[in-house]
Amino acid sequence: MKKKNVFSTILKFWTETSLVLRILIGLSIGVILGLFVPGWTFVGLLGKIFVSALKAIAPLLVMILVASSISKAEKGLGPRFRVVISEYMLNTFFAAFCAVLGSFLFPVTLDLKDAATANTPGTLSDVFVNLFTNMVANPVESIAEANYIGILFWSVIIGIGLKHKASHSTIEVIGDIANVVTEAVRWIIQCAPFGIMGLVFVAVSENGLDIFTTYGQLLLLLAGCMLFSTLVFNPLLAFLLTKENPYPLLFKCLEVSGIHAFFTRSSAANIPINMGLCKDLNLDKDFYSVSIPLGATINMNGAAITITVMTLAMVNTLGIHVTFMSAIFLCVITTLAACGSSGVTGGSLLLIPMACSFFGIGNDVAMQAVSIGFIIGVIQDSIETALNSSADVFFTATAERYEKKKKNKIQK
Repeated sequence: MKKKNVFSTILKFWTETSLVLRILIGLSIGVILGLFVPGWTFVGLLGKIFVSALKAIAPLLVMILVASSISKAEKGLGPRFRVVISEYMLNTFFAAFCAVLGSFLFPVTLDLKDAATANTPGTLSDVFVNLFTNMVANPVESIAEANYIGILFWSVIIGIGLKHKASHSTIEVIGDIANVVTEAVRWIIQCAPFGIMGLVFVAVSENGLDIFTTYGQLLLLLAGCMLFSTLVFNPLLAFLLTKENPYPLLFKCLEVSGIHAFFTRSSAANIPINMGLCKDLNLDKDFYSVSIPLGATINMNGAAITITVMTLAMVNTLGIHVTFMSAIFLCVITTLAACGSSGVTGGSLLLIPMACSFFGIGNDVAMQAVSIGFIIGVIQDSIETALNSSADVFFTATAERYEKKKKNKIQK
């Protein structure tokens, strides 16, 4: 009886305590175990299982939700999508511009030693060849390989087909399946504290605190540019659209979406988290079920900053002069490349050689920057993913609020 009461107390605490607090508890336990018992490698398995589960369910969730939403939409995608896409693009361009300013004000150089080897896109055209190739990839393969460009493309096609050809009962069945998959995702998310504990354990036990000192200046520049873009430009853009204080919404997105994305380091794994946050914010499901996976594909402010900062660090290291116009051109190229980075295996880091090529830096030399990127990736990629993914919800909510205000103004 006593054991049953203890179990009931623990279960009650688990169900009634907020998920964020439970994650913080798991995070703290992971840090302690990583520092004092780094040999307990089985703890890290919890993080691997959690991220794998989210990555596995996310493609199916996106495919079904997008197709279901489009099939049920009465008036098509609407002007909200033009607004949110504009926000995504402006966000990515300004992030690259912030990185240019930061690199000019606080120039850093790299210690070039060993070159890495990887398959990298040679030019911007290579990026878009990959992008369009992935778009028309086999839909089953797209789900299996988490190719979100292909998933979005075929989801839209299937959704439009359902809208015009399927019966009402068929569309309702698709909606019911979407609800079932969404519920399965909620069950997985409830295991987040254990997953975060495992992820933090691995990071602390394998890297310790040395990573902050060896490349501290580079990490500070990357993090500073990303935070400035997130905390200054994003709220400014939202304020210009809605004329409301954007910071409560921003901090909510960072608290819920950003924390998860920081530790999972996967935009794909964070799509279900963002979907749940949009629901909590009472956003239109038909809208966010498309805008969130779209944001995970083209809203790449963190990636734009990483590519720009690392490229200009290589330029500084090699003593190459950069004019203002060439820096602006770099921003444009980086914006376009970052938006297509989901079609390139390895993400933003493997686009660095492409950006370096515009300054005449060869692939072998540029790949040394990629090597350093992988070393600091445990921090850089965590911050990048957190800010990228949380901005998807932030701009989705902003676009919906803007359209509601605009509609109410017209009605008056």
